[in-house]
Amino acid sequence: MRMLARRLLLPGLTTLALTATGCSSTPHTGAADAAAPAALAPTGDGTSQQLDVAAAPQGTPTPAAVARAGGKGRTEQSSLKVASYDQASGRAVIAKAPQGPAPKPTKSGSASPSSSPSPTADKPVAVGDVIASAPAPGAPNGLLAKVTEVVGKTDRGTEVKTASTTLASVLNEDKADGKVPVDPSSVTVEPLMKGVTFSWAKSGGVKFGPEGAKLPLGNLRLDVNAAVDTAPDAPASAGASVSGFVQLAPQVEFSYDGAQGAGSGPRGAFLGMSGDWSSQWKLQGRAAASTGTPKRIPFAKLHSAPVIQVGPVPVVVNLDLTCYVQVEADGRVTLDVQQDVKGDFKVGGSYALGKGWTPVSQSNVKSTPVTASVTATGKVKGALGAEASVGLYGAVGVSADFAPYLRGEADAKGSASSDGKTSLSGSWALYGGFDLSGNLHLQLSLFGTPLFERKIPLGALNREWALASGHAER
Repeated sequence: MRMLARRLLLPGLTTLALTATGCSSTPHTGAADAAAPAALAPTGDGTSQQLDVAAAPQGTPTPAAVARAGGKGRTEQSSLKVASYDQASGRAVIAKAPQGPAPKPTKSGSASPSSSPSPTADKPVAVGDVIASAPAPGAPNGLLAKVTEVVGKTDRGTEVKTASTTLASVLNEDKADGKVPVDPSSVTVEPLMKGVTFSWAKSGGVKFGPEGAKLPLGNLRLDVNAAVDTAPDAPASAGASVSGFVQLAPQVEFSYDGAQGAGSGPRGAFLGMSGDWSSQWKLQGRAAASTGTPKRIPFAKLHSAPVIQVGPVPVVVNLDLTCYVQVEADGRVTLDVQQDVKGDFKVGGSYALGKGWTPVSQSNVKSTPVTASVTATGKVKGALGAEASVGLYGAVGVSADFAPYLRGEADAKGSASSDGKTSLSGSWALYGGFDLSGNLHLQLSLFGTPLFERKIPLGALNREWALASGHAER
């Protein structure tokens, strides 16, 4: 299968493509979007700093952040980089990073502490130091690790042995809260069937794909127009097809509140995706399906690994999304369904000291007039859905499966539109709705929070509403 790869050019996810009409639990509100890394500001207690959350600077390598063993609890940007990493052994080579542009002065005239490496931060790494790095050779999802042994010098740098650690070891008592839009050009798309195209539009007037000129800035779009498997023994005239698009403007939401005391872990945290969503899709023909066995047809996989800068610390977020069409029918039913959906979404995990991790899902979705017709006695359900995940440094933290759907029932032939237009023969009914399920995963402990024993379910949610129904004499 041909891969459409658009590499990372992150200016200021997930995708996620998760939406649900009226679905809300434990909503989280992030800070205003940050445009660029800025100075660290002390908070009111004088012991912690408020870190800005922004896109990692483009055009130059992202330096690693180093928390020094026995230091004063401050993590600093360094002039070091991870030259290579071997996941099997945990060994890494640490070297000097290429020098970028001079740090910009703050309003007081001095260089920002988040972008001005100190002599301490530039020292060679030692046992007990913690390194946070953007993607590097051997570490495509970045590296967050503690140095356990300095092996020695090599021609490429200093070789060290490392062990896994948590964000609490580099963010310490500091606080951070913000949203970072995902640059659509950073998303890698793998079509899973013929007839899938990818488009996006970003700032600076840069657009890509056949629909790029029509898209608002920051949006990506997947279009699909393909044949799907038909039911056994179906005539050629009953050939099935799916067509339509999914359009997204995802952003990463990240917060951390470490002001609880050194070494005790954070007081609060949040990781999730949010953004705008719209879709329009049509499923026609006699698609293959049977009682109790929905036919799921994935048509594209999307992946992005944006680097967000949390003060001096580069945090690598991994976003994955698989878009699919699903058909469920209990007979040889020929169908013609169409749906338009628009709204916004947020999904993620929220942590509070003493309460642990709780799922967060929130959306506001509206459906424009939809149509469906069902031929023959039986039931049919058609959905355009998404399997999505968001995590840190390659580990999945939150996963979810969302599918807005149309469901029809008929004893002979029924046709209806939610704007009131009908064509009837026999009993019929048409419903709209959504299914939402998912989990919070153990890897959320990367924040430095206690490890929970099992996955925490988002809860199997379902909302359904009647669109139209009726009866006509034969």
